[in-house]
Amino acid sequence: MAVTFDLFGTLVDAEYPADPGTAVADALRTYGVDVPADWDDAYREVHIDAPEGAEVPLPAHVAAALRSRGVESPDNAARRAVITAFDPEVTTRPGAVEAVEAARETGPVGLLSNCSVPELVARTLIRSDLDRHGFDAITTSVACGWRKPHPQSFEAVARALDVDPAALVHVGDDSDTDGGVEGVGGRFVDVQTTTLDSLAARLRSGRDPCP
Repeated sequence: MAVTFDLFGTLVDAEYPADPGTAVADALRTYGVDVPADWDDAYREVHIDAPEGAEVPLPAHVAAALRSRGVESPDNAARRAVITAFDPEVTTRPGAVEAVEAARETGPVGLLSNCSVPELVARTLIRSDLDRHGFDAITTSVACGWRKPHPQSFEAVARALDVDPAALVHVGDDSDTDGGVEGVGGRFVDVQTTTLDSLAARLRSGRDPCP
């Protein structure tokens, strides 16, 4: 058995911009980009034709949105603006540290997060009470190219942990996305109904982590 955890909403809470498009536009201006007047529309439009379930990195979307209005983003400005705009305050959720530590006592532990912003997961872990070195593998959708619940996202973290996908017990807060682990034969623990404290207790007692 390998235990994998979702990050946002499961192990941590993070403050996001109330209006992401505006936050990105403000950051673009600080990097010298002439933001188009109809940026709100451009930001909301689809510019990259990706397969269903594939992750489109937000910097790629932002750069494409600018190009659609005849604006270029030199010197990697789109990426830098996205990273600047998504710079959250992070709160570690109760029981998170204990749950990860208990999972490590049972076998490999991974992190599997839907996140289209480069570097955000790493920065979030640094600002949390979690030890990033406590995970044997950290897999993000922006890195592996697929978002949960797509099977390839779970297969990616399973490969990183060197286990069969069916050996995964995935802990998350969203049955629609995190529950996708069941599609590869794994099992899902919903923190909406099973607290992280109770999960840690079940793991340490040798009981099945799935109620």
